[in-house]
Amino acid sequence: MRQLDIAVVIVTYRTGELTVQSISSIQAERSSPGINVRVVVVDNASGDASLVSRAIEANGWSSWVTLVTAPKNGGFAYGNNLGIERACADSVPSYVYLLNPDAQVRPGAIERLASFLEAHPEAGIAGSGIENADGTDWPIAFRFPGLLSELNSGLEFGLASRLLRRWAVAQRMTKSPGQVDWICGASMMIRPNVLAAVGGFDENYFLYFEETDFCYRARRAGFATWYVPESRVMHIRGQSTTVTDLTIGPKRLPPYWFESRRRYFAVTFGVGRAISIDVIALLAYSLGTAKQILLGRRGAIVPCFVRDLLRHSILWPQNRKLPPPSKRAGCIARSPTHAGSGSSC
Repeated sequence: MRQLDIAVVIVTYRTGELTVQSISSIQAERSSPGINVRVVVVDNASGDASLVSRAIEANGWSSWVTLVTAPKNGGFAYGNNLGIERACADSVPSYVYLLNPDAQVRPGAIERLASFLEAHPEAGIAGSGIENADGTDWPIAFRFPGLLSELNSGLEFGLASRLLRRWAVAQRMTKSPGQVDWICGASMMIRPNVLAAVGGFDENYFLYFEETDFCYRARRAGFATWYVPESRVMHIRGQSTTVTDLTIGPKRLPPYWFESRRRYFAVTFGVGRAISIDVIALLAYSLGTAKQILLGRRGAIVPCFVRDLLRHSILWPQNRKLPPPSKRAGCIARSPTHAGSGSSC
């Protein structure tokens, strides 16, 4: 394998101590033969910068870790675009690797993703197999959401779920690599050519759906996304926000989750189709909620979900004013090795 330059981007918001642990896990990867690993940490105006800066100095990381302080908390997409721009400022890396601050790479994780992309030129994005903090496996990748996935998620009826299984967003994976629609953004390696072709992340997504949108645009440009379980990353879910924290039970989703959902469906399918999706989703989730109440399972219901979904729905004309995509390219490959491999489905 050619000598590879891997630029790791970590965006932190009030997760300074976890970010330091994440960098520590990367340090051992720098000794892997054939790769050079460097890190850009972006503090999304959270006040973590001083803590991370002290750790960089104390551990002697300054030769390979760069700290960027963002002027605002623009969200996950904004922070990663900023980090990608900084990583590519001096030279375009072989690959850009996005890693959550609450994630730690296991031995060989970075090298295995890079090796996979080297061996599969048709692949533009590769993601790791995820394990939980207790060591249990979380072998999940994802399908693109749409009308039938919303119907399935809302109803949660036994027969309906079986009939609609092939459209469920969450997809349980095997221990072999597999091509998927999109992957968890906690560990995502990207060819710079993908960024050159489709731009960076759309910064209109504050949090959630940004990696779904990115992988969808990459698919349309001819770049496949792969799940690579040989690369292992431990991810402590729900540290930046508590939305995905499974230890505290369902909680009310923040407005930005619904705003990101609305944008994804409208941008991907158009306003007319997005309206149809919302009508089906509202009916399905209303029926699903009624079923849970009748079964005495109120504790399994996400609080105020149907009401919030209706409030933020594209059904309302005032919710149809969507700003144009904001996706700085940030990383232009000088010698493209892949320009797309056919049309998308």
